[in-house]
Amino acid sequence: MSEIQNGSGTSAKVTRQDLIPIFIMGKRYLVPSTLTIQKALEYAGYQLIRGCGCRGGICGACATVYRMPNNYKIEVGLACQTVVQPNMYLTQIPFFPVNKAVYDLDKLKPSGESIHKLYPEIFRCVACNTCTKSCPMDVQVMDYISAAIRGDIALASQISFDCIQCGLCTARCPGELPQYHIGQLARRLNGRYITPHAQHLKERVEQIESGRYEESLQTLMKMGTNELKKTYVDREYEPDVADEFWVPKEKQYL
Repeated sequence: MSEIQNGSGTSAKVTRQDLIPIFIMGKRYLVPSTLTIQKALEYAGYQLIRGCGCRGGICGACATVYRMPNNYKIEVGLACQTVVQPNMYLTQIPFFPVNKAVYDLDKLKPSGESIHKLYPEIFRCVACNTCTKSCPMDVQVMDYISAAIRGDIALASQISFDCIQCGLCTARCPGELPQYHIGQLARRLNGRYITPHAQHLKERVEQIESGRYEESLQTLMKMGTNELKKTYVDREYEPDVADEFWVPKEKQYL
């Protein structure tokens, strides 16, 4: 039974055929079968004040653990992606209290030893592949952990690139590895030391530090809201279809 409001402002009781039972923190609710876990929580009357993030499977904030009836397995997923099922038991995870190493990136070397020293638990990996099976982004988690163990920073960085830091791999790991933090460190080392630095980026940083754009910034800061909006709307922008050699007609800001 669901309550709706008609055009006259009065409420009426209607029967919905698509409602299914789910359990949120042990309490039973009836929700539409087409909803994601996140929308089902709101339908049940919960207000999401954190852990809802992007709502599109990118931020990794809505990690969820659930069980199904007569099934010993613990299931995991993102609440914004996973559709509810009849009689699922839900538990939201606010955060993962795992080891997060503190380090100064400029004092590290791009080697496996740097990762091994900060995350020695990496050697507890038993190659069970539970981490990969738990990943909502289909990242080959075990593969990048194996690469990090071998000291192949570039490969670990490449494989872990799509990680959204949701922590579901860690939630299911029998070795209690913080896989997502290890992948993050590999990407940082790769970006800082291994990937060739773009020359044009270096030149632009030097221009900024030399004060080349200070006058333009000061002009913008003195503008009122309406003038700023007009400047933004009237700006010359790159066409949707443009080759790599496109440059604006006004070149004073390049």
